[in-house]
Amino acid sequence: MTQENISADPAVSDSLAGINPHFVFDFQAYDDLEDGQRWSTWLSVEPLSRGPEPRPDWVVTSQGAIDTELGILKTGKEADAFLIVRADPLYPEQEALMVAKRYRDTDHRTFHRAASYTEGRSVKRSRDERALKKNSTFGREVAKAEWANAEWNALVRCWNLGLPVPYPVQIDGTEILMEWIAVDDGNGELETAPRLAQTRPERHVLEMWWDGLVEALATMVQAGLVHGDLSPYNILAQQDRLVIIDLPQIIDLVGNPLGFDFLLRDITNVAKWFQARGLEVDEQEVYADLMAHAF
Repeated sequence: MTQENISADPAVSDSLAGINPHFVFDFQAYDDLEDGQRWSTWLSVEPLSRGPEPRPDWVVTSQGAIDTELGILKTGKEADAFLIVRADPLYPEQEALMVAKRYRDTDHRTFHRAASYTEGRSVKRSRDERALKKNSTFGREVAKAEWANAEWNALVRCWNLGLPVPYPVQIDGTEILMEWIAVDDGNGELETAPRLAQTRPERHVLEMWWDGLVEALATMVQAGLVHGDLSPYNILAQQDRLVIIDLPQIIDLVGNPLGFDFLLRDITNVAKWFQARGLEVDEQEVYADLMAHAF
């Protein structure tokens, strides 16, 4: 309620007479939520569960924002990705399209090689570790959360390293909200950037993409990180850059006994795609160069 409202209504004016205007506020009601909507969870998660600062300008932090699910983008081996819009109905300029990645429980996952990727990782609580080993109902919930937390931590770390990954907005349980990597569809509308495997770029674009990808891999290796499952299917092509996605299995290069094997496999997977399109690249040479960055 504003000072003008107080003056216009004598009854209200009498009851609020003498109150400092700084303690009077506007109250605006929001409509009831519809199916597929929820209130923004931004302020309900811990500060460390929110994206790193400085945050991009498009991140919506309004307490009155509503998340609306627009549809499914992708089904994966361990999680499904949905497109959502977070917007405050009273402030139209505060609106952001994001990806909500939701991890499945272990009964509904098709990702069966977890042990190779988690070698060298530790579980903070002994109770959780025992539950994981027993594969109990609680243990399966712990496993689901562990994969979500692993990807969240990987995204935050990679973003802070300046790597081309989606900006991690927040994590809430087993759901990660992150930047939607989009491109113009040619008609003035946005659509999800294509996977590298779906593209047919010209040679100069191939060269630019390869150089950027090798630079990103070098940065990861310098930080002791390996993607672990890199392929043309989890790299998005956004105009002149490639964006690396799907990071839950990220590996400690030294801590995991198979770290160097995974690195060579990552390089080989993407090198073969570029080679098939006429670019002369040598995966063994790249591997040797990256090893020089690692030590």
